[in-house]
Amino acid sequence: MGTRDRLLCAGHKTAIMVQRGDEKNTDGGEPNSRKRLIRLFVLVPVGIGLLSLIPTASAHGAAESSALSQSHGLAIAGIGALGVGALVFLKRSKRISPRTALYGIAVGIGVAIAGAIIFEGLAPDPTYQADSMPFPRSWYQPLAIGTGLLVVVASFITGLVRWTTRPRYMALGMLLGGWILYPYLLPGFSGYTNPIGYGIVLATPLLVGYILWNDVGTALSTILRDPVARRFGFSVGAMVSLFFMATTGYLSFFSEEGAPQETTVAVLNVLYQIVRWPTLEILLPDVPFFIAISPGVVIVLGLLGVLVGLNAAAVAHSWRLDQQAGATQSTAGTATVVGACTCGCCGPLVSQVAVIAAGPTIAAPIYWIFVDSASPLSSIFLLGSIALFTGTLVYSIDSPTPVRQDASELSAGVTE
Repeated sequence: MGTRDRLLCAGHKTAIMVQRGDEKNTDGGEPNSRKRLIRLFVLVPVGIGLLSLIPTASAHGAAESSALSQSHGLAIAGIGALGVGALVFLKRSKRISPRTALYGIAVGIGVAIAGAIIFEGLAPDPTYQADSMPFPRSWYQPLAIGTGLLVVVASFITGLVRWTTRPRYMALGMLLGGWILYPYLLPGFSGYTNPIGYGIVLATPLLVGYILWNDVGTALSTILRDPVARRFGFSVGAMVSLFFMATTGYLSFFSEEGAPQETTVAVLNVLYQIVRWPTLEILLPDVPFFIAISPGVVIVLGLLGVLVGLNAAAVAHSWRLDQQAGATQSTAGTATVVGACTCGCCGPLVSQVAVIAAGPTIAAPIYWIFVDSASPLSSIFLLGSIALFTGTLVYSIDSPTPVRQDASELSAGVTE
């Protein structure tokens, strides 16, 4: 081979090596560019939502004229809900990948929750007379005692007949029934600081955690090893917890008439659910920002957030494995929506929507049922949501639709 031929051969090999190097760089850079696009896709709407609160806050604090109104909140919530529905449709029609759909759905849920918080925060506090109550308060006690006894007895009988090998289900049902009965068995101040009440509240997340660990712990550990499912579940759970705090008045980004105009930090003994808790309250009127946090709020709303997040992660993992979400898996997603709408925490929001849709007269009974501190229905809805989320999670993972638990299959099928 001559010198010229050797040079041509060497040049050809160099060109091939450069081309392969370019291909590697392209393949290696593609995931990074995709990650940057996803982060941008997530951060832009979140940033817009946060910035949209600034003129509202300034308006409340100064000129009392808001750049946003309740209709804006409804519109933002509607956009988020429509976005979630569109992404679910696109995923089911195989037009986008499950990963893209999940990140988009998380953003859509965040937008919808931001709109709901704006809607509820800008709503004027309705005032109702006692004669607008759907029924007299004297009905509360027999209603609560009857419901609590029914839950306890039904849980006991079902445990003996249906769940003979899982007495923990019976124990959880009887514990929730005792929660409903407690304020009427130990009424007034004697029950607000009784150790039995604190024991009921503290035992509930412990028993729920034991049920999940014992029945679906292995499957949950597999689900949470999927990074996309883990992030999706964490984001949804955190957003739902913030939503519950905002709709119950424990978190606010809006100033209120009559509130102190100076920075306030105080620790008060506040009744939450069935007992009193030391509650740290922080008010920053110049922001404006208000938060009230207590062990009871962390336990109850944290438990709801964790259960919603785990249900969301289970659905996300199923999507990532390209499984068709069956009836039980679909129930997990539906339960999250139904629970968020019917939980006693959302009573003020439901009543505000009813005011716009049907007028204050029709909305009054809804307001009293959810908001009246003496009503047992708020606790019943709250505890029903906890039971619903726990049962849905156990049933969906324990159903014939399998959760892939082989680590090698997981790494091959759902890793980034």
